[in-house]
Amino acid sequence: MADLVQQRLEDIIPTLEQLERVGLVTNKEVKSMLKRSTALEYKLQRTVQSKDDFITFIQYEINVLELIKKRRSRIGYHFKREEIEFPIIHRINSIFRRAETKWQEDVQLWLSHVAFLKKWGTKGQLSKVLSSMLAIHPDKPALWIMAAKCEMEDRNSSESARHLFLRALRFHPQNKKVYQEYFRMELMHAEKLRKQQEEMKQAKIDVEEYNFVPEILSGKLAEVVYRDAAQKIKEAEFILSLLQIAAIFDFTKELQDTILQDLQSQYVDDCLMWDFMAKRELAAAGASELQSAKGRAFEIDRREERCCVVYEEALKSLNTEAMWTCYVTFCLERYKRKTNISELKEKRKKRLLRVLQSAHDAKLLQETYYNNWLQVLLSSGDTVSATQIAITATQRFSQSVEMWRFSLQTLVHLESTEAGHLFQEALKHVNPKESLPLWQLQADWSMISQKPEDTETFFQKGLLSPVPAVSSAMKEKYLEWSYKTGGYKRARKAFTSLHEHRPFTKAFFMKMIEIEKEQETPKMSNLRDYYERALREFSSSDEDLWMNYIKEELGRHGNPENCGKLHWRAVKSLEGESVERFTTKYTLLQTGHM
Repeated sequence: MADLVQQRLEDIIPTLEQLERVGLVTNKEVKSMLKRSTALEYKLQRTVQSKDDFITFIQYEINVLELIKKRRSRIGYHFKREEIEFPIIHRINSIFRRAETKWQEDVQLWLSHVAFLKKWGTKGQLSKVLSSMLAIHPDKPALWIMAAKCEMEDRNSSESARHLFLRALRFHPQNKKVYQEYFRMELMHAEKLRKQQEEMKQAKIDVEEYNFVPEILSGKLAEVVYRDAAQKIKEAEFILSLLQIAAIFDFTKELQDTILQDLQSQYVDDCLMWDFMAKRELAAAGASELQSAKGRAFEIDRREERCCVVYEEALKSLNTEAMWTCYVTFCLERYKRKTNISELKEKRKKRLLRVLQSAHDAKLLQETYYNNWLQVLLSSGDTVSATQIAITATQRFSQSVEMWRFSLQTLVHLESTEAGHLFQEALKHVNPKESLPLWQLQADWSMISQKPEDTETFFQKGLLSPVPAVSSAMKEKYLEWSYKTGGYKRARKAFTSLHEHRPFTKAFFMKMIEIEKEQETPKMSNLRDYYERALREFSSSDEDLWMNYIKEELGRHGNPENCGKLHWRAVKSLEGESVERFTTKYTLLQTGHM
């Protein structure tokens, strides 16, 4: 082992001598670097090798490269790179290869090597590492795509990139991303050739000598990729993604037309195709540029109506929830767009309400859009329709907590007389384990709108709920309501009746502590009782509860002598990281920093 380390250190010495000779480092730095390299090299020769040791060595050598770069810039010396940087880069590559041989499955290690080579290495080395990585990890499409991009962008080799994509497709014949990037690469290659041809023409160079193939220039290779992809992956969404890529390039009109024709003929039963075709009407060429705002608004409205015509045509043959969702989404997006023209805004609102009603009548309107519908109606001041839709939505989605919650919020906001009845219906239909938001909403409504005896009945029902989350939340609400309606005595009575009935939340106890402290002469004995009861439940995990208790004892009504006992109990009771956090906070409190 020592001989191998010595040999590698001897390889380093000429580089260090050259660094000192040209003035990039001092003699003291050379000794330090040699000592550091020796220590790192010995770590790599251990019987049980650690990946972290390899990474540390690599990072150290990269830091040396960065230092040399800065020193060169500072003193203006730019010679002897072959004798200084190249051996270090070669050494880093060697360490990477040793690590990759041992930990072949570590993708991040390979990617780090690639990133290093892209910044410091040669193009030939980059290709070799990419090939080795793909030989070990052929099952990862993202690596094939990255390797092809490196060949295309860093090595300027479209042929190598094409070869990699074709190999990738042998392993991943159904992978959409590979096809999309292969398609994009061929179009980029064609665009690059077209630019070269144009530059030669401008320079009056005879382009015929360079054999520019018209088919390649027009994107025929990309069309071949598209044809192959379309046969293997028959999805409208995928075909649309290829069309969007083609639209980026200005020479692909013929290719775009081909893709559009295939899309319209093969995917008539796909809502995404109809959605795309409808939205194309927005970008369709219209009248000449109109100067007035009203004129532009009229043109926008005309185009939006054309979009709706396409959607209506689609619904004749494809009356599905997905198709209605596309239609409603389009109308909602247009409605949300800002405009200063009130007529256009009003038309968009009427169009949206009409489509929402039609989708609802067809029983194909998604749950989430009822919320949007109610918001539009409320903003328009149509309370009658809003009430009707809120009630109807709960009937259609009777098991949805979110639908009940939003509809009930709407009815409460409108002060509808139906709210009380619907609260009862909601709790009958939804899963009790998911009903907490409805209990909380009804509690808030009942405290404001119902008679005290009705609210008391509601709370007693909630306190007896078999769902722990509901009963815990109702304890907090009941305590709050008792204090608001009956003052301190009633709150104390409520707390006393509940403090032995689990489950509890910390907020329940903290609310009673807050109520006690709001009194003119709070009783410390009561506060201690509340804290002790809270600690029965949360002493092992809540360091803030202990800190609050200690601060209370340090306060005007407390006894500072009790703080030591509380600290001892807290350290004994708390578990895990809570002990460290408590100790830190307690120390800060003692030193006056908290």
